[in-house]
Formats: sequence, C-alpha cells, structure tokens
Amino acid sequence: MNIISDAVSAIKSIRIQDILDIAIIAAMIFALLTWFKTRASRFVLIGILLLGGVYLVARFFQLYLTVIVLQGFFAILLFVLVVIFQEDLRGVFERLAMFGNLRKTVAPVSVLDATADMIAEAAGNMAKKHVGALIVIQGADPLGRHINGGTALDGRLSTAVVESIFDPHSSGHDGAVVIKDDRIRMFGVHLPLSTGIGHYENIGLRHTAALGLTERSDALCVVVSEESGTISTAVGGSLSAVSGPSVLNEILKKYYARYRTETKARPLLAWMRENTKEKVIAVALACVLWVAVGYQRDTVRRDFIIPIEYKNIPQVWQIEEPQATEVKVILQGAEQAFRLLHEKSLRLSLDLSSISEKNREFMLTREMVNAPSNLTVAEISPAKVRVQASKLAWEALPVRLVTRNRLADDLVLQKIVLDPATIRVLADTRMKPGEIILETEPLDLQSISGSVTITLKLAVARGVTFPNGEPPQVRVNVRVKKK
Repeated sequence: MNIISDAVSAIKSIRIQDILDIAIIAAMIFALLTWFKTRASRFVLIGILLLGGVYLVARFFQLYLTVIVLQGFFAILLFVLVVIFQEDLRGVFERLAMFGNLRKTVAPVSVLDATADMIAEAAGNMAKKHVGALIVIQGADPLGRHINGGTALDGRLSTAVVESIFDPHSSGHDGAVVIKDDRIRMFGVHLPLSTGIGHYENIGLRHTAALGLTERSDALCVVVSEESGTISTAVGGSLSAVSGPSVLNEILKKYYARYRTETKARPLLAWMRENTKEKVIAVALACVLWVAVGYQRDTVRRDFIIPIEYKNIPQVWQIEEPQATEVKVILQGAEQAFRLLHEKSLRLSLDLSSISEKNREFMLTREMVNAPSNLTVAEISPAKVRVQASKLAWEALPVRLVTRNRLADDLVLQKIVLDPATIRVLADTRMKPGEIILETEPLDLQSISGSVTITLKLAVARGVTFPNGEPPQVRVNVRVKKK
C-alpha cells in the first residue's frame, strides 16, 4: 500500500515543468537511439547505458561503494565519449547546424528521378566495359571534412559526362565523383578508407573507400568493379551487390525519396508506427531518470544569508549608515531545486518609495525575495527592518572659493568671480543654517601668471546631496595685474 500511495502522491505532484522536462530528455534519448542504431559504435553506447542502469540501481539501494566508484568513472566519461564518438558527434552537430537548410535546395521529383536514371545507365554501361567507377550521391550531411583533393565542377549531370570522367585515360579516373541533386559538384576526390572490412572478402580500394565514407555520413556510394564488372552500393557502412542497372535505379529512387520537397506530411499514426521500440524505450528511460534524479519526495529546508537591496529611494530622502545590509532567509523545496539554485543571485529588494517621517519601519515579505518558482520562502529573519534616513530640502547655498599659496610677488589680485555663485542642492533639514558650506577644490594661486578662467569641482559637503549625484563644476574667473 505504501508503494501505491507513494506512486499516487508522485503523480499528483507532477507539474507542467516536469512533463516538459521528461519530454525533452525523451526526445534526446530517442535521437541518440535512432542515430546510433546503424552505427558500429552502438555497442559502446549500449555498454555505457548498462553502466548507467547499474548506477541508478546502486543509488536506489544505497550501495555506497558502487555509487562512489561509478561516480569517479562518470567524471572522466565525457572525455572518453569525445574520443570514442568523435565522428558521430561531429555528424550530430553538423546536422543541427544544417537543420534549417536541409530541404530548401532539393530538386523536384522529376529531376531526381531523371538523375537516378542517368546514374544507373552510366553504371551499367561502365560495368559492361569493366571500367572502374566510384560515384557518391550526397544526402543531408555535408561531406567537406571527409573528402580530399579533387576538382570543383558544379556541372549538370548526364550519362556521357559520368562515363567520360571515369574513362581510363581521364585524370579523374581513380577518384570519386560527388553528385548533389542533379549537379556534379566535384570529381577526382579521395575518400576516407574503412577500417572494418574484415567480414568482406576480396574487396578493392574503391569498395573500401565507399564503406569509409558511408560510415561517416548518410551518403550513398555506387561502386563499379574494374576486375569483375559488378555493381555495388554502400550506405550506412554496409556494402551490398546489385544485380543490374534496373535494380540500382530503384535503390537510387528510394534513396532520393527521403530528400524530396514534395513529400506530403505523414499522418500522426504513421509517424507513431516508425521506430516504435525506440520511442517506448526513450520515454521509459526518461521517466526512470526523472524518478531517480529529478523527483524528490522529501521537502528540504536550507538557510541563506542574502543581501538587502534598497531601491526607489525618493530624491528628497537620504539613506544613512549604519544600515541593515543582510537578512537570513529559509527556503524550502526539493533537493533537485537546490542543485539548480545560484545562491549568489539571491537578494531581497526593499522598495522605499513609501518612506516618510512616520514610516521608517518596513515589514519584509516573501515577495521581496527573488527565489525561483520551484522554491518557497519559509521564513525571513529579521521580519522587519528600520531604515535610517533623513529628509532633504531644496536650498540655494553660496559657493566659497578655497585657495592655497600666494600670487607671485609681481602680481596683484584685482577680482575673483565665481559662476555660478550659488548652487541649488538638497540639504539635510536637521542641520542649522550656516553649518552647510559649499567649497571648491583648492585653487593654487602660485600657478597663476596672468588673468585666467579655471573650472573647479565642488568638494563633497556634509549634509548635502547634489541632484545628479555628482558635484557640479564652477567657473572661476581670476583677474590680476602686474605691479
């Protein structure tokens, strides 16, 4: 009964965010499963998934030694994955980068069908003559990093052009031709060689190169053997013989069908029937991960000391020291929520727009804390703070010039004029008249050699607040004459 009640409580506690979380992880797992399903490295992925399952079981049954050992293993797993799956990861990232452009430049159905006819005809003619050939039909994946050398052509495809490129007297005879839609992009290119040809008997260099490229991309390669005059196709790292041009034509048309722009949208039921096993596994694994890692039954409470941020201070008020700068906040929520919390971002914002002579004490509420939505503010200590502040009033105060040293002996001071002579400031109402003095920065009279106008800043004065926060400047006109 406890298990049933726990399951019911867990279902009731599921939020929309949790459903979205599970859906995203399920989509990622499904993409990995479908991507590695046809890859030779899928067995390594299966081994890692098995270890992950052992880790979840060990964590559930609190097998501390096993958990610690596997945590140490997973700490370096990222670097291992980069080494093992470097080609597959590159392909994934390239597909993501090309996602928005995959179907924008695909030729119409009639053009692709005509292209398949021409390639099949050319392969059949060369097979009869025992002329070796390697034709690459590019799919969605970019091939730039897999091929070397070659000559860019970007010419319209035809049977005669393909046969002329692989003529034994042609310079591009030993390389491969790259075809995208109905265009020959390059010829005479060199492809990467496969290292997993142990289960193939007596295959030549062209077949090895075709396998090498299809192991690294979704391209389809057509190989015509110079020795036996047979036709083979390579796709997904698998090589198979073709009985004749007509069969090759059907293979090419089926391959092109995946990239046609006119393909109608498939109904939802048809989409659900594709890769059903992978979809079920992805959803199941995502739910298991959420239960093991994301879902927490117990509510955790933690204390934080966070800063107080005073905002919206009226211009006619001045905040004084000492002032409360920190407050203790108790947050409660799931353990997983605390793992995602950035403690340094927490703060309590106190709005002082309502401060007045009678209102200097403010209650601290939960809404003032910028806690994330998955955590709740349980307590704030202290519950209220008293703000030390003084009210200011507008006053026009005279400016006094401060000087140092003396004029040169051959000079006589005639007049000093300050502009402006008075400054409008916000002054502390508790100070008596005459206690606030506005003074300039010191003017060195010894440096004056003639009549001059100098700009000086006002010094910061006690009990005074300047409107813009910065002391204004005063123009000082000094007039002197020779003795």
